[in-house]
Amino acid sequence: MTDMLTDMSASTPFQKILVANRGEIALRVLRSARAMGYQTVAVYSTADAGARHVQEADQAVCIGEPLPAQSYLRIDAIIEAARLTGADAVHPGYGFLAENEDFARACREAGLVFIGPSPEAIIAMGHKAGAKKLMMDAGVPCIPGYQGEDQSEERLLAEAGRVGFPVMIKATAGGGGRGMRLVHTAKEFPDLLRSAQSEAQNAFGDPEVILERAIMEPRHIEIQIFADRHGNAIHLGERDCSVQRRHQKVIEEAPSPAVDAALRERMGATAVAAVKAIGYEGAGTLEFLLDQEGNFFFMEMNTRLQVEHPVTEAITGLDLVELQLRVAAGEPLPLRQEDVCFQGHAIEVRLCAEDVGKGFMPQSGTMLLWHAVEPLRVEQALRSGADIPPYYDSMIAKIIAHGDTRDEARRRLLLGLHQTVALGVATNQVFLGSCLRHPVFAAGDATTAFIARHQDDLLQVDAVTSERAVALAALLLFETANQQPTRAGLRRLAHALPMGMRLDMGGAKHNVQLTQSGAHHFDIQIDGRQHAVELVEIMPNQARVVFDGVMESAVFLRDGPQLLMHYRGQPTTVYDHTRSASERASDSGGDGKVRASMNGRVVAVLVAEGDQVEAGQPVVTLEAMKMEHVHLAPVSGRVSAVGVGVGEQVTLRRVLAEIEVPAAEQGKEPS
Repeated sequence: MTDMLTDMSASTPFQKILVANRGEIALRVLRSARAMGYQTVAVYSTADAGARHVQEADQAVCIGEPLPAQSYLRIDAIIEAARLTGADAVHPGYGFLAENEDFARACREAGLVFIGPSPEAIIAMGHKAGAKKLMMDAGVPCIPGYQGEDQSEERLLAEAGRVGFPVMIKATAGGGGRGMRLVHTAKEFPDLLRSAQSEAQNAFGDPEVILERAIMEPRHIEIQIFADRHGNAIHLGERDCSVQRRHQKVIEEAPSPAVDAALRERMGATAVAAVKAIGYEGAGTLEFLLDQEGNFFFMEMNTRLQVEHPVTEAITGLDLVELQLRVAAGEPLPLRQEDVCFQGHAIEVRLCAEDVGKGFMPQSGTMLLWHAVEPLRVEQALRSGADIPPYYDSMIAKIIAHGDTRDEARRRLLLGLHQTVALGVATNQVFLGSCLRHPVFAAGDATTAFIARHQDDLLQVDAVTSERAVALAALLLFETANQQPTRAGLRRLAHALPMGMRLDMGGAKHNVQLTQSGAHHFDIQIDGRQHAVELVEIMPNQARVVFDGVMESAVFLRDGPQLLMHYRGQPTTVYDHTRSASERASDSGGDGKVRASMNGRVVAVLVAEGDQVEAGQPVVTLEAMKMEHVHLAPVSGRVSAVGVGVGEQVTLRRVLAEIEVPAAEQGKEPS
């Protein structure tokens, strides 16, 4: 393939950088740009008007409404923002338009330096089918499969049979696990194909897919490369991204526990040869599957900075954004392959706004209390009181630890995760800790099947901690009921009779009796089990107590009838229903109403008024934070009303549809 960069001059100076992104990656780019003396411009949607990246840039321009298609995906608005502010370079971050060849071309045509590869390189490597052919031509080992133009169901099914089941269906136009399905049999292929194509169309505007033979339980290994316009290219070692859920990366580390020096050299040399063959410029990542015999196969190339780049920075001591800026300005790479050194081990976890107990459903709302641990590297755009909109990716922070050894890095990350306070929006914080503690991960043996294989263990609830959390919440709800807590503000019950409370934690309801047995001592009975608690000290947002002779601390926040608490590394929300009415049928869907389980956008209405439906039948599909969620009929009956249409944005608990239960069936227990 001819050099894609022949039209570029040797030097392309710029002075002001517009960051065409939001959140933690926008802040990350701003940090390196400022350190190098560049002026900066942020862009934002109306939902992000108060966001940190807007406040920390030198200038900022609003580019549209909340939905990405109305703002962060608007090429014309971003180019106009650069013109308004005099920016002469654009950094796309990752996600949104980072791998969009039209955006890179529009920047070039507008006289802006695009801090990334050429549009020709993006289109060549961004399309999975075309990229795979290029890599095969360059001698890179690829997974057997089908990447033809005939996208008919009949042809794809026939090709799947030729490749051999199980096969993987992959959207050609994107990544991040969207438009990807694992198919075990020919019988399930048509339904999973339609599902993958639909998701690909919604996510990328292109339903085209490729097929690949499924390599079962591999490692997901990626090689970080850098290339300049002077013909130089190097690799910065590998990252292991095997811990995934639904093809979305959860934990990343460098180096990989499965890659030795000889394999690293082979994979790195392959990646460097590949990018030289296509005349690539800038940062990029070649992703491979590593099977249990040590064979590696090309999957795809990401023509941008990766979410997990901090672990590479930690072990190499390099600033990858700085390298991007230098290469984009026309400078040669400042180091050769032999200059790249690796030190220690680094692990990163992705903190996401999602409710693990409800199938990892994306969450939005206000992060009422946030505290990140200082000794660790935390990439985030949060603060107490920050809004988490429902329109964007669910990842809200990355926490990274570095150590001399892998286990040291793992321990540091576990401790930092344990101490991180995130109250107000449900996150996967506890789940991440469970992954890091699991003996398979601790031994360095996790493959892409890790979460699916060990999910029951990873979702296990610590019953002792949960019960103590209920007891502590009862005490704090009582103490903060009628006054603001102070250091000496320990209240007393007017008498020694027990005070009854009805509390709800994570959907589990508890009957609690609280009795003050001394000046600072309480007997707390939970569902018949007794606990003795001493309240040592209570201050705004913090309390110290003694359980069974051991003093512990908790961070808390009272918000009306609910108490949000961080205790023993676990965020907890406890609702006080003592003075509220008993649970209504509508709380469990018994009234036939289908309610939105999140803030989101309606992408499909699957029933019409008058239809007969069965309990569990799909009714409406919502999209939130780039994920689709099907809402099911809670009861069998006739659809009496449909309250939403495709494209409509809905809020949590909004009634999407109503189902009328036949009178003869009312009151019956579901089978």
